Amino acid sequence: MTGTDLLTPTKRRSRRSVTLIVGCVLAGLIALLAAVSLFWLPYDADDTSGGRLAGPGDGHLLGTDKLGRDLFTQVMTGSRIAVEAGLGSVLIAAAVGITLGVLAAYAQGWIDDTLSAFLDILIAFPTLLLAMLIVAARSATLGSAVLAIGLAQSAVVARLVRILVKRVLAQDYITAARTSGTSWPRTVLSHVLPNIWPTLVVNLALQFGLAVLAEAGLSYLGLGAPPPNASWGRMLQEAQATFTTAPAGALAPGILLVLLVIGVNLIADGLRDTLDPATRRRRA
Repeated sequence: MTGTDLLTPTKRRSRRSVTLIVGCVLAGLIALLAAVSLFWLPYDADDTSGGRLAGPGDGHLLGTDKLGRDLFTQVMTGSRIAVEAGLGSVLIAAAVGITLGVLAAYAQGWIDDTLSAFLDILIAFPTLLLAMLIVAARSATLGSAVLAIGLAQSAVVARLVRILVKRVLAQDYITAARTSGTSWPRTVLSHVLPNIWPTLVVNLALQFGLAVLAEAGLSYLGLGAPPPNASWGRMLQEAQATFTTAPAGALAPGILLVLLVIGVNLIADGLRDTLDPATRRRRA
């Protein structure tokens, strides 16, 4: 018997609640920072009047970068880009993934095999290479990065949806619905999706964190939002040469990136324990 097994149900629920609350606080603070950046910034994004590599203070909370731009302004802008990238990628992944997953689950024979093979190929296709292809066709923008990340993640979502939907379709109430003449679109909306959404929501929350990391990586390589947009990944790339003299330029975006991903992962864990009936039964 493990230590977790010895916990009372009340203590287990309390621990799960704390996990969810801490995750919401971490992610919520950064989301709030992103929301504020839509209406107010300390300085213009291209304002270089602060002096090169100035330390914190004198009107600059975190100091300035090598071009004299305010770091706190860049951090706020980066938080908005990170949230936009995460939400945009998850929306694309959900729209494409749920559609393909449901179709694959309902398909039979060679159609199911073809869709499954396509999903496996898409999962194996590197996100970075896909981003390079999209950037080559469109240009290096935040939209291109979000599209690439969303398409790459859609295969993961689709495979999960296919498994979940097939499991639901094997239930007796689905057979009864089909026998009564219920159309398959109505069956999906009324019976299938409501039964898979708890697991799906948890997976999409995890995909959000992965999308934020992927966008930072693409921006680090110059494939994300172009200047003067201050993505956290671009900030890390620009600050690596001056880390010893002005560490705030790398520490601020790096810490916020880690906190956002940890917060979203904690939210996913809390949602899994709260929404997933199978998990609740195992831990009850």
